[in-house]
Formats: sequence, structure tokens, C-alpha cells
Amino acid sequence: NGNTTVLKKFHRTWNSGLLSCCDDMNSCCYGFWCCPCLACTVAGSFGENRCLPLCDICSPTAFSSFGIPLCVPPAGLSLRVGIRHMYGIKGSLCRDIATSCFCVWCNWCQMHRELKIRNRDTSVVIKQPTPAVSK
Repeated sequence: NGNTTVLKKFHRTWNSGLLSCCDDMNSCCYGFWCCPCLACTVAGSFGENRCLPLCDICSPTAFSSFGIPLCVPPAGLSLRVGIRHMYGIKGSLCRDIATSCFCVWCNWCQMHRELKIRNRDTSVVIKQPTPAVSK
């Protein structure tokens, strides 16, 4: 039957903990002094529009003007879930929501550290075809 669903196995953990600021002080200092700048850097590093995190700043205001409460930051949550799925990191949507809502700065710092480690460990090997030798 061609209707089987393949579930991706998540075996890895985050390379640093949520509160592991001492692992990379640059990320945490950057996030502490300018969290929106760090958030935009994370979005760009993940291949998304660098302005995406501005949704987290503007969305609550826009939604509350219509009487709709919004407490989950959409960009922070979506990037966290995307990073977790791309790299096969263990976790759950409930944990991602809680982290995005209650540990906003730590969430961005952890994602920044993760992308720095992943981008540093990625190497590309390009193999050129060998020319045929004629005799």
C-alpha cells in the first residue's frame, strides 16, 4: 500500500542547553544587548527573511487591536520547530511553545549557538571529473 507514513526519527539533542550561555558568551551578550538583532541574524542564518522576527514584535499589537490575545511569538516558535526538524533534534511542539513563550531570549541564544555549530561543522566536497588521458 502506497499510503504509509514515514516518521522521521529524532535522536539528537541540542548542542547546548537552553541556559548554557557560558558555552558561547558572544551569542548571549549579543542577545542581551540587542535581542531583535540576534533574532534577525538567526532567521537569516536559517535561510529565512531576516525581518521575520519582527512578526514577534508587531503581531501582539496588531492582534490585540482586534481583541485577539496572542502570547506565542510566531517567528520564534516556527524557527525553533524548523531547526529542530531540520537537524533531527528531540523535543515536542508543547516544549517548543513553552520555550518560545517563557524563555524568549534564551530561545534565540540557543538557536543562534546551534546554527553556529551546525554551519561550522558543515563542509562541502566538490569532486571534479578526471579528464580522460588519450595515448
